[in-house]
Amino acid sequence: MSKINTLKQDAEYDIIGMGEVMIRLSPPGKQKLSQADYFERNIGGSELNVVSGAAMLGARSAMITKLPDNAIGRLVKSKITSGNVDDRYLVYDKSDKSRLGLYYYENGAYPRKSSVIYDRANSSVCTLGIDEISDDIFDKTKIFHISSITLALSPELQKTALEVIKKFHGSGAKISFDVNYRAALWSEDEARAVIEDVFNYVDFLFVSEETSRRMLRRTGSLEDIMKGYSNDFGCSLVATTRREVVSPMHHNFNSKIYFDGNFYEEKGYNNIEVIDRIGSGDAYLSGVLYGLTALGDVEQALKIGNACSAVKNTVVGDMSDSSIGEIMNVIKSHNATGHQDEMVR
Repeated sequence: MSKINTLKQDAEYDIIGMGEVMIRLSPPGKQKLSQADYFERNIGGSELNVVSGAAMLGARSAMITKLPDNAIGRLVKSKITSGNVDDRYLVYDKSDKSRLGLYYYENGAYPRKSSVIYDRANSSVCTLGIDEISDDIFDKTKIFHISSITLALSPELQKTALEVIKKFHGSGAKISFDVNYRAALWSEDEARAVIEDVFNYVDFLFVSEETSRRMLRRTGSLEDIMKGYSNDFGCSLVATTRREVVSPMHHNFNSKIYFDGNFYEEKGYNNIEVIDRIGSGDAYLSGVLYGLTALGDVEQALKIGNACSAVKNTVVGDMSDSSIGEIMNVIKSHNATGHQDEMVR
């Protein structure tokens, strides 16, 4: 059975996320960073992309983060609320050292690969303390979502994040965790020790096969690895994605989910025309989590997640901007045979 019926009922929110929000600066088109006279600006962050994408589909979402108490923080707040995400639990940094993290992204063109440069050290979210988060939040959501990026940004934020995970878990929320390992932030040994401890609280686990084999040192077939997380840590749902980069402008994508002793998969999306790949993995999570909360069905959640990821590649910006109607049309076309109209009418 692909039905999931253990989510908390009558919660105010479907999904609450916690993590860093950043500004992305990119040269226009396919220019190199060293060529650019100006940069295009986008706003996003791993967890924000997930909760915003789910909110655009129809989920009730909120975000925990810490922003500078200045015009840049207000810009980010405006972007968060424009993505249908509740800003009630945003925290503001009034210190003279407040800052928002930045990253610079250069879009590749074969054979030149895309590249990224981060400028995020000592951003305001790194100082977020548990005492700055309202206690009334912990019993208000069906799902709490976080990634390992948040655990890696600073010792203080890691301590806060671990306490937050335990509080949400203790209040009956399902914990959604995206491993999303970044070698630039911490070593494999440091990450593995912290992440494997977090796994004991995780209900919905999202992890790539590469990360499982390299950083987490899991062995065997992909199916054995996915079952292992369930057997060893009690994760009720384990999802892994597979992206094949044909060229910087054309990707193939698919995923697999293990739940209640069964594996779920569909035919992949091939030759996706990539306009902007940033946030496409987060869009997958947003679709899966929306499917779980709105439909309670793992098989449908996988299909929505795959479609959300495929479509996000075709949209500029970090955050997804797809309605559930658009996504269901994509799924219908993906599964159709025979003639299809070129245009949605």
